[in-house]
Amino acid sequence: MTTRSDVAIIDSGGANIASLRFALERLGAASELTTDAGVLRAARRVILPGVGAAADAMQRLQALGLVEVIRGLEQPVLGICLGMQLLFEASDEGDTACLRIIPAPVSRFPDRQGFPVPHMGWNQLEFDEGAALLAGIERGAYVYYVHSYCAPVGRWTVATTDYGGRFSALVRHGNFFGSQFHPERSGRVGARLLANFLELG
Repeated sequence: MTTRSDVAIIDSGGANIASLRFALERLGAASELTTDAGVLRAARRVILPGVGAAADAMQRLQALGLVEVIRGLEQPVLGICLGMQLLFEASDEGDTACLRIIPAPVSRFPDRQGFPVPHMGWNQLEFDEGAALLAGIERGAYVYYVHSYCAPVGRWTVATTDYGGRFSALVRHGNFFGSQFHPERSGRVGARLLANFLELG
């Protein structure tokens, strides 16, 4: 019998899962780390985390038979860091085909003087008002990044960050959401974003 979790976290092989689960626990949400398709389909919310290489993460999801399962989820789904990038069509990290939910490619930051890659540390969010995921978060709020690849700005973009050029910091496509920064490492701002995700209808 499949139980219904508050949040199912897809075990995509990445690190930092413990801090994410602790952040959810502090918000009163029970989470389950899983690769079980039935648990994912039954969960109220699903999170796709990720740290590492896109090709490795996609190979794991394919081996587990989860690519089409994820694509077919109807509840709110949040991709974090690499997990957000996997929502896109492809990544030029190893020329990797991704989940193809958002119709755009992810690319490596260009080499620019004064902007080392990876982009690591605190940076600001810029956005227009109205997005449910950003309720209670002020424009210009600082969040924590660690990434070498970024998603372009497009109709899916909810918030941007400037690092030698603007990229998508938060995205939405239907019931799929993505956070390029790590909310579990972004203090009160990150906690508010996770709380907003838990409240999505």
